[in-house]
Amino acid sequence: MRKTKIIFWVATTIIILWEGIMPLGTLLFAPQYVNAGTKPLGYPDYFAYTLIICKILGVLAISFPKTPSKLKEWAYAGLTFNLIFAFISHVSVDKNVGYMLMPIVVLGILAVSYVYNYKSELMTKTDYHVLT
Repeated sequence: MRKTKIIFWVATTIIILWEGIMPLGTLLFAPQYVNAGTKPLGYPDYFAYTLIICKILGVLAISFPKTPSKLKEWAYAGLTFNLIFAFISHVSVDKNVGYMLMPIVVLGILAVSYVYNYKSELMTKTDYHVLT
């Protein structure tokens, strides 16, 4: 159980930093760069703000242990779609290998967080049923 939780929290912390803290920091401390990643791909300026808000909400949902399972599932799904579409956008528009690989790497870390969240919840439910 301890190993499962450690792996979950390491992966989730990376996601929190990458998908939550960095966009929020950009929005608050360097707003001139908010659309630096979306503008070259042809997205309108408002899309960057919407993306930041959705990323922060998703990260909050997966970070809090008491978040209902259905809400966590939706948060993981939303972050997954974001990363898949980021990959597709970079493949279609700028074809920069570094930009294409980054969403795939983060998606892999998100997958680890998801799998170990599921294992952790499953173990907690099993432990609870064994004790009762």
